[in-house]
Amino acid sequence: MNKASLSAALLAITLDRAGPASLQSQLVRQLRALAHGGRLRPGDRLPSSRMLAEELSVSRVTVSAAYDQLGAEGYLEGRRGSGVYVAADLPVLPDWASSPGSSAAATSLSLPTPEVPFEPVSDLREFPHREWARLLDQVWRRPEPALLARPDPCGWAPLRVAIAKHLGDWRGIVCEPSQVLITSGLSEAAALAAEAALCTGDRVLVEEPGYAALRKALTAAGLRCDSVPVDAQGFDLAHASTPETARAVAVTPSRQYPLGMTMPLARRARLLQWASAVDGYILEDDFDGEFRYRGQPLPAMMSLDREQRVLYIGSFSKAIFPALRLGFMVFPKRLAAAASRVVGRTGPRASLIAQPVLARFMMEGGFAAHIRRMRRLYAGRQKALMAALREQASGVLSAEAPDGGMHVVAQIAPEILARSNDKALSESAARVGVMAQPLSGFYHGRPEAQGVVLGYAGFSEAEIQAALGKLLTAIRV
Repeated sequence: MNKASLSAALLAITLDRAGPASLQSQLVRQLRALAHGGRLRPGDRLPSSRMLAEELSVSRVTVSAAYDQLGAEGYLEGRRGSGVYVAADLPVLPDWASSPGSSAAATSLSLPTPEVPFEPVSDLREFPHREWARLLDQVWRRPEPALLARPDPCGWAPLRVAIAKHLGDWRGIVCEPSQVLITSGLSEAAALAAEAALCTGDRVLVEEPGYAALRKALTAAGLRCDSVPVDAQGFDLAHASTPETARAVAVTPSRQYPLGMTMPLARRARLLQWASAVDGYILEDDFDGEFRYRGQPLPAMMSLDREQRVLYIGSFSKAIFPALRLGFMVFPKRLAAAASRVVGRTGPRASLIAQPVLARFMMEGGFAAHIRRMRRLYAGRQKALMAALREQASGVLSAEAPDGGMHVVAQIAPEILARSNDKALSESAARVGVMAQPLSGFYHGRPEAQGVVLGYAGFSEAEIQAALGKLLTAIRV
C-alpha cells in the first residue's frame, strides 16, 4: 500500500475516551479491522509508537501496548532498527466489514458490557423491575383504544400530567401539562428549543467545562456555541464576552456538570434579568436535580421565572435507566403552542411503549418512592467514597463532597501531575478495569484544570473500595 493510502487508513481510527473499553483495546480492535478489510497489507510499515500516539492524542504506552498485542497475535512484526510492519506472512483474512458471520460482526453486535467502576451511572440492580413489569403487563395486555390510535406527537397525555405534578412537588415548577412535551432525549430537546424559540445561527453561551453532548446537540441544531468559564459558583455572565449579543444560555444551575457546584440565587436572578433585557432564553438542563443528599432538592431555576424565559430540560435516564430513552421539556406558556407545532411537523420520536407505563409508575407513587430510596442509598455510597479517599488516597487524590449528584471530581496531587496528566492516568486506570474520566476532557478549549471524575452511585461500597485500590495502584505506577 502506498504511503498516502496507509496514512488515510490510520486517520480513520477514532477512539472514544468516554466509552467502556480502554483506549488500548479500541486501538487493537481497529487495527485488526483494517487488516481484515485489506487496508493494512503484508509488509506495510506502521508509524512509530511516538508518531501514532501524537496523531491520536494518546500516550505512547497505549500505542506500544497495542503493537505488542498485535505482534503476539501475528498481525505485526518488529524489525530491529527499522520499525513495526504488518506481518509479511499474514494470510488472506476474512473481511469483517462485509462478512455477516465474521467475528468482527459478532463483536459489533455483542451485548453491552457491564458498568465499570467509577462510571457515572445509576444502580440498575436496585430498580423495582418487578413493579415495572407488573405495570407494563397491565398497560399492554389490554391496551386502551387511545394507545392504538395515532400517537400525540407531544407525548402520552397522562404522562404529561404526571410530569407536571412531579415538577410541582419536587422542583417547585408550576406548569400546565400542555407546556410539557415528551422527548427521546437531549438531541431532540435541543432541536425543539432551536426551532421553537431561536433561529439558525443564534449565539448560545455554554458552560466551560461542561456537558459535551449538550454542546454537540445545540450545534447540530444550527446554533453557535460560545464557551464561558465557570467559577466556584458556576456560570457567571461577567465571564462572557459581549453577552448582549447572545440569544440564549445553556446552564446546569442545580448542579453544574461536571464540577458539581450549585448556582446561587443572585446569579440566577441576574441571568433572568439578562434574558429579559436581550429578549433571550435560558436552557436549564436539570439532569439529576432530585438527587440531593442534604436537605430537599433545590427549586429549579424555572420556578423563579416570571417572564417566561426558561426552557426546562429533564430526563429519566438517571432516575430510571438510560435504555428508556425518554426525556421531556417544559416550555413557557407563550412558546408551548410553537413547540407543539414543531413536533406536529416532525412527528413523535419518543417511543410510546414505555410512556403509559411510566405514567402509572409516577401516578401510583412508585417513582417518588424509588427516588427517595436511591437518595438514601447514593448518599451512603458518596460517604463511603469520601471516607475511602481520605483513608487510602492521601497525597494522591482529594475531593470535596458535593451536596448531591452521582459523582465527585477528585483533584490529582501536584507531584503526580508533575510527571503525568489526567488523560494518561485515565488510560492507566482503564487498563486495570476502572473508569476515571479525565476532567480535562470536559473542556471544549484549553483545559484550565485536571482531575478525574469518579461515579459512585452505581456501585456497592465494597465495589467502590476495591475499585479505588485499583485506581491508586494504576496512578502510582
